[in-house]
Amino acid sequence: MARPEASKKHIGIYPGTFDPVTRGHLDIIERGLKLFDLLIVAVAAGFSKATLFDVDERLELIRREVKKYPNVRVESFDTLLIEYVREKKARTVLRGLRVMSDFEYEFQMALINRKLDASIETVFMMTSESYAPVSSRFIKEIARLGGDVSPFVTPLVARKLKGKFKGV
Repeated sequence: MARPEASKKHIGIYPGTFDPVTRGHLDIIERGLKLFDLLIVAVAAGFSKATLFDVDERLELIRREVKKYPNVRVESFDTLLIEYVREKKARTVLRGLRVMSDFEYEFQMALINRKLDASIETVFMMTSESYAPVSSRFIKEIARLGGDVSPFVTPLVARKLKGKFKGV
């Protein structure tokens, strides 16, 4: 007879604004699938910073990019991350790290989240070396100035970025 824990799904939550989703984000999703039975990409809806793409656009872009993975779900949330993780019956938050400054910020967030709920762990995954310099903020600036963003985002996202900045 199987132990009750053996039948439980290991659910991971990969939260972010994803404005827009980058090749680095997709790399973390693909590699994160090796750690979890189900990975929920949680798009922050009620985030304090202004976004180029609204939450529905970000959800749609990510869904189109991850449709080949049956064990990835894409949702939005507008609560405390810890509340969302509890609601989904997950125990792990997945965060990607690109550079040292990411670590400082993410480490602080993980410590605060641990204070809010010590049973929820944060797992840090280093981005692949080729995506280390990639950030959504830089990509938006390159696109706004008419530069080539194809090394950093998929063709779909590049088209959507170009559409956002057409006539700017």
